[in-house]
Amino acid sequence: MSSETSTDTFQPWQLFTLAGLIGATVVVFVSQGQTPAGVILLSLTIFAAAVVGFAAWRTLAPLTGAEVGSGPQMLGGRTRAALEREKALVLRAIKDLEFDHAMGKTSDKDFAEMTARLRVRAAGLIRQLDAGTGYREAIEKEVAKRVKARPAVQAGACAACSTVNDPDARFCKHCGASLSTPDSQ
Repeated sequence: MSSETSTDTFQPWQLFTLAGLIGATVVVFVSQGQTPAGVILLSLTIFAAAVVGFAAWRTLAPLTGAEVGSGPQMLGGRTRAALEREKALVLRAIKDLEFDHAMGKTSDKDFAEMTARLRVRAAGLIRQLDAGTGYREAIEKEVAKRVKARPAVQAGACAACSTVNDPDARFCKHCGASLSTPDSQ
């Protein structure tokens, strides 16, 4: 599963598919005296209505101003997922080449040439992935948001070295001196 797949939201296509399946199931149970061809036709009609409903939603959703989804992120004419997949393949090829060289299957000259080419390709892919609006900005925004949301807790400083420690610390993380006061024991 990719990192961009979300499992915590209910997507519209899932709603329409579920409605079509439920409608077709209800038609099968309600139409007791019908021929099998008639039941199948009715079920397909209900499911087709669900598909038409989804198509109408896709057509009208942009008019409401709700963000439908911007699609996959494109970097240099290719999606981020395709670049990450190619990077993984190149890195795996380097690892396989190193293993083959260690087993004596490739000569030193061929190993040096192929490794250099693969490493240049991997570095280019990594640069291309890092050049796009990547994870760093998203992570920094998330960290800033969480730091602001957390209430500020003033931790005690070590008497020996003035290092600020965690509130539940018993010993200083810098010098190891005991932080417990005589009345807390």
